[in-house]
Amino acid sequence: MSQQNEHTDTLVKGCLEGKQSAQLALYNKYYKAMYNAALRIVKHTAEAEDIMQESFLNAFTKLHTFKGEVTFGAWLKRIVINNSIYHYRKQQKNSAVDLEEVMYKVEDNDAVGIDSNGLTELKAQKVMETMKSLKNNYRVSLTLHLIEGYDYEEISEIMDISYANCRTTISRAKESLRKKLTVNA
Repeated sequence: MSQQNEHTDTLVKGCLEGKQSAQLALYNKYYKAMYNAALRIVKHTAEAEDIMQESFLNAFTKLHTFKGEVTFGAWLKRIVINNSIYHYRKQQKNSAVDLEEVMYKVEDNDAVGIDSNGLTELKAQKVMETMKSLKNNYRVSLTLHLIEGYDYEEISEIMDISYANCRTTISRAKESLRKKLTVNA
C-alpha cells in the first residue's frame, strides 16, 4: 500500500472515531476533484458546489459502509457522480440518456507556431468547450465515459438505462461531437 493510501486510511479511521480534523483533511484533499466531477455533469458552479458538499455529508454519514474494496477517492467519486446524476435527472425530469463510445479527431488550423503540448491542450480545451454545447444527455454520457472513465455497464446502471441504450447514446453523442468539431474547425 502506498504512503498516500496509508495516510488516507488513517484519516478515514479518524473520521470513524469522530475527529473533525480528519474530516477536514479528507475534505481538503478531495474537494477540488469532486467539485470538478460534479461541474462536468451539472454545468453550473453553484449546483456543483452544492452537490459536492452534499456528497461529502453523505460520505461522512455513511462512512461505516466503506469497506475499502476501492480507494476512498473512488468511493467518494461514485457518490458525487450518483448525486450529480440524481440532480441532473431532477432538473431534466423525463429525459432519456443513451451512450456510445466516441473516437474524435480535432483539426486545429488556428494553432500555428505552438509546441505539441500547447497544441494538445488547445485541442482538449476545444473538445471540452464543444462538449458543453451538446444536448444534456449526450454531455453527461460522454463525461461519464470519456472523462470519468466509466464503462458502458457502469454508465447504464448509473443512468438507469439498458446497456444497448447506453451504447447507442454514447455513439450518437460522439457523432454529434464530431460534427460540431468539424463545423468549428
